[in-house]
Amino acid sequence: MTGLSLLPIFMIGLLGSVHCVGMCGGIVGAISVAAVPASKFPVAVIVAGAGTTTAASALDGTLRVASYNVGRIGSYAIAGAMAGGIASGARTLAGVSVMQVGGYWLANLMLVALGLYLMGAWRGLAQLEAAGQTIWRRLQPLTGYLLPLDSPLKMLAVGGLWGWLPCGMVYSVLLTAMLTGSALSGATVMLVFGLGTLPTLLAMGVLGAQLRTWMQRRPVRLMSGLIVLSFGLLGLMRATNGLPMHWLDAVCVTSPTAGVQP
Repeated sequence: MTGLSLLPIFMIGLLGSVHCVGMCGGIVGAISVAAVPASKFPVAVIVAGAGTTTAASALDGTLRVASYNVGRIGSYAIAGAMAGGIASGARTLAGVSVMQVGGYWLANLMLVALGLYLMGAWRGLAQLEAAGQTIWRRLQPLTGYLLPLDSPLKMLAVGGLWGWLPCGMVYSVLLTAMLTGSALSGATVMLVFGLGTLPTLLAMGVLGAQLRTWMQRRPVRLMSGLIVLSFGLLGLMRATNGLPMHWLDAVCVTSPTAGVQP
């Protein structure tokens, strides 16, 4: 897997973060106003009322939001390693190549579904998120032990837990991570995806509701969804043509030979 082939993964994270704002914006906002000593203020307040807070307060708020995101992206990488490792173990099964081609189609169909989901044209991925609630219901109570969220270490832990929140967008990219065929490559895919979501969620800690309102506007969601949809359609077009279109390597999130050993 090359840096070039990881570019669309990053872009999906960046564009799909309009969905993250809806799902994770609440926890980021809560982090910004977490119970901390009275001398410390959330990043959003620092920006709005410059001159009323100290540099130490600003650093504290920024560090807490950054720690949350490190934990969240770390969980994505762990999930990617698990998905890639499962696929690696499956190589010993008969018919792996057939499964791989099927997985390639499925991964790109999931991108089509994600694009439609971001555009608000189809809500099918919401059913996947509902299915993932089984795991989340077991993890969510653990966040109570971390209150109050008054240190970067607690933010790191809560971010690690929040990374397992049911999310159709994450599930879509996990399919690609699985197709890489190794734990390391799967972790890399999810790490790059997480980095793609990072700019928006970091900005949420600074701009708060203002950014959330802007990114939930229909034109923004339509544009983001259309680009993600195009990634999936290009991948399906490549598969329909027998996977020979090498120029698509730069824009297809999955390689037809991902995980295949010579």
